[in-house]
Amino acid sequence: MVSESDVREALFEVEDPEMKISVIDLGLIYKVEIDGEHTEIDMTLTSPGCPIAPELMAAVHRAALTTDGIESVHINLIFSPLWDPKIHATEDGQFELGIF
Repeated sequence: MVSESDVREALFEVEDPEMKISVIDLGLIYKVEIDGEHTEIDMTLTSPGCPIAPELMAAVHRAALTTDGIESVHINLIFSPLWDPKIHATEDGQFELGIF
């Protein structure tokens, strides 16, 4: 059975192309829900006007599909709550961003 941590591990390989930090460490992945072989991912962007949104969403989609047992993925782009690195980024992500 596939777990949320399995999908998140696959998503760790996806980096924001501008910041070169994992979407996991940035805290852009808000929720991963698994229903059998399907997963729903709620993600956000560092800013609502982010020009790389389609590229980043596609990379998250592709990475999630590499998880053993996942056959379909749907990405929900959300902006509530707005991304705040002080709240959402991991400790490693905050360090990479220079937030101490």
